[in-house]
Amino acid sequence: MPKVRRSRKPPPDGWELIEPTLEELEQKMREAETEPHEGKRITESLWPIFKIHHQKTRYIYDLFYRRKAISRELYDYCLKEKIADGNLIAKWKKSGYESLCCLRCIQTRDTNFGTNCICRVPKSKLEEGRIVECVHCGCRGCSG
Repeated sequence: MPKVRRSRKPPPDGWELIEPTLEELEQKMREAETEPHEGKRITESLWPIFKIHHQKTRYIYDLFYRRKAISRELYDYCLKEKIADGNLIAKWKKSGYESLCCLRCIQTRDTNFGTNCICRVPKSKLEEGRIVECVHCGCRGCSG
């Protein structure tokens, strides 16, 4: 099985604790990239990739900020090597964005009316029984 991509710089202490999980997520990412996409919309074929990217970034975020299981040095290494998405983590630290699914859902330039994505609307504000599915990443509601 191929390793998680890294630079020539050796990883800091604690890498061996998170490496198996990152390798497993990397393997899932490769499977999602090679999965056939016949019969799906173009955006639907990217949804599994967005989901795995979110999982990998959330894993690093939880280890550092919630469980305090990894060092600052290892966290910075993961961001520098682009194992985790630093911009997404920066949004998660802000109030109201704790469960944001992807950055495309808050970019107003990607929508017709210059608003956020439908998945950012709270479920209490939507009609009863309406199924919401984000066009960008397939999220079914990340506003809480």
